[in-house]
Amino acid sequence: MQLVAIGRTDVKPLKISPRLRSQFVYFACPPGQQGIPKLEEGEFFFALKETEKWQDDGVIFLVSPLDTDNMTEVELTEEQEDLMDWLVKNKLEHVRLEGE
Repeated sequence: MQLVAIGRTDVKPLKISPRLRSQFVYFACPPGQQGIPKLEEGEFFFALKETEKWQDDGVIFLVSPLDTDNMTEVELTEEQEDLMDWLVKNKLEHVRLEGE
C-alpha cells in the first residue's frame, strides 16, 4: 500500500502498512467537512495545520468513547511520524491510497 500526492507528480509515494491505514481516522479530515475538496473513493485529506502541529508536538490527543470528558495524550509511533514528516515536508493535504 502507498499514498500518492494528488496533483504532485514530483512527490515520491509513501509506503504504508495496513496498521497505519487503519489509523487514518485519527488524522484525516472527515469527508464533507467545510473547506475540504470532494473526496473520491480511496482519497484522504490531511489538514496541513494539524499535521504540522502533530509533527511538532509528537503526540495526538484522543477522546475515549467511554470517557468523552477527558482526552488522552498518545505519542506518535515511528510510522505515524513518517506520515507527518512526508505530509509536512511536501506540504501535502490531498492524497490517494493505492494498492489497498
